[in-house]
Amino acid sequence: MPEITRVGVVGCGLMGSGIAQVAAVAGYDTVVRDVSQPLLDRGRAGILKSLGRMVDKGTITSEARDASLGRLRFVTELTELKDRDIIVEAVTEDLDLKNGIWRELDRACPPETMFASNTSSLTIGSMAGATRRPDRFVGLHFFNPVPVMPLVEVIRTGATSHETFERAYSFARALGKEPVAATDSPGFIVNLLLVPFLLDAARARERGTASTADIDRAMQLGCGHPMGPLSLMDYIGLDTVVRIADIMVEAYGEDRYDAPALLRRMVSAGHHGRKTGKGFYDYSADPPVPTTSMSEKA
Repeated sequence: MPEITRVGVVGCGLMGSGIAQVAAVAGYDTVVRDVSQPLLDRGRAGILKSLGRMVDKGTITSEARDASLGRLRFVTELTELKDRDIIVEAVTEDLDLKNGIWRELDRACPPETMFASNTSSLTIGSMAGATRRPDRFVGLHFFNPVPVMPLVEVIRTGATSHETFERAYSFARALGKEPVAATDSPGFIVNLLLVPFLLDAARARERGTASTADIDRAMQLGCGHPMGPLSLMDYIGLDTVVRIADIMVEAYGEDRYDAPALLRRMVSAGHHGRKTGKGFYDYSADPPVPTTSMSEKA
């Protein structure tokens, strides 16, 4: 297989734009696709802001920022990715949506193009089977915020070739990340262990074990976590946490993966965390304050 020099990213949301940014900073010619120009413009604005922070911190020079931006192109058509060496998908955790994208890309791309999904909970095999290249399909699970978090889970299925896995692993390293290998099971390593912890924190809040702030502070000070579990769920998105939990409870049939009623009511009310301005905390305040009424009555 040829050396990876051209990267495609499907999805220009928080994760997709972050993946595109690190690829461009690492020197790759990068094309990002989303379904509309406003979504692309928002993603590009986020990348500009992130790169600006890196310049301010001295992580990169202004010249490197400009060069990185020059390596990025934003498109609305999937067929614009047909010349890419690797394509990383980072869209909503919806298997039908993802597989529709993979089928179209499978038809458009040459056989040597490698496919990778950034899914956090779906199995890679459930997507690879929708293509004619399951041997060239892997998982590359990045963590948010992508430019900052060092970890990438590299997931192989029983059909993934050794060469594909090694190329994906090396690619993650070339992006400046620390890859770890995982087998293809829902949740992989991190979410398999993290999701029950987050759901237990929501259950503790639901039972009135402690206040939102005290649950978070206890885990930060007692366990050395940089962010408390309720804050972390707000950061991830409460709707995303519930979606991942539903996928995992279906896969494993274990109650510990079942999202508590409090969390589901908050999501139904449109309180998804930082992205909607309110979750366990109210982000209209600076600094954010716990939303006591939501936590107790939602």
